Amino acid sequence: MRVQGERESENVEIRRGRGGGVKAGAMGGGALILVVIAMLLGLDPSQLLSGLGGSPDSSASAGSSQVQATPQQLEAEKFVRVVVASTEDVWTEVFRQVGETYKVPTVTIFYDDMVRTACGTQSSQVGPFYCPGDRHVYLDTNFFVTMKNRLGAHGDFAQAYVIAHEVGHHVQNLLGYSAKVDQMRSRGSAEEQNKASVRLELQADFLAGVWAHHAQKLRNILEQGDIEEAMGAAAAVGDDKLQREATGSVRPESFTHGTSEQRMKAFKLGLQTGDLTKAADFFSAKGF
Repeated sequence: MRVQGERESENVEIRRGRGGGVKAGAMGGGALILVVIAMLLGLDPSQLLSGLGGSPDSSASAGSSQVQATPQQLEAEKFVRVVVASTEDVWTEVFRQVGETYKVPTVTIFYDDMVRTACGTQSSQVGPFYCPGDRHVYLDTNFFVTMKNRLGAHGDFAQAYVIAHEVGHHVQNLLGYSAKVDQMRSRGSAEEQNKASVRLELQADFLAGVWAHHAQKLRNILEQGDIEEAMGAAAAVGDDKLQREATGSVRPESFTHGTSEQRMKAFKLGLQTGDLTKAADFFSAKGF
């Protein structure tokens, strides 16, 4: 992905805490398995990992002492700012075209084991996530190391896909899809709730593709191999792949994010069309 000379977002905050403890990028195999199992069972991974990382510290995200950033962290932070700036430019224009106003999220990069959010205290080991309560995307950049070393998702555009997917959840929140899924979850069975979650996650993959489509048109950001990197990341986090690796079997009724094939298909649809109106198809009878 071309980043040299590109604008960096001012809506990225850094919580550079005290460090220490178990981090996402240094996660042991057992911890990673716990995260995967928790995700597949629809649980909060931090509940299973609390014994590994210690109790949440109320000062972890706000009042902790500052530590020196490593060159790798500074490079990762710059990359995040560039990608976030690109999402701001794209979604501001796409929303304008449909008569809406895009309200930018804040992206919080944190380096403590726990982060306090409007959605509760979360462990860094859950990976990147979006909290609709405060409209923040939360990200520990060490997750990018986990993507490469443990999930086999290589390249900077694989990282950009992850960021764009989480920003996609913010877009869903603004457009009312998140509230719609919350309603579906409140009155459905466990299996129906999982199906609603799959639709939401696949739509976020689609929205990540929409971003890539328009970012390329606006700024010509793509380099050779970028799309393959994004598709590789989408495939790496498919429910079927994660389940098979964690348990040796696949249980479709427990899927919450979609199969590798579905996630790649959703991203590719957004990339090829750039059409925000197709987002509704993910919740229509015909599907996508």
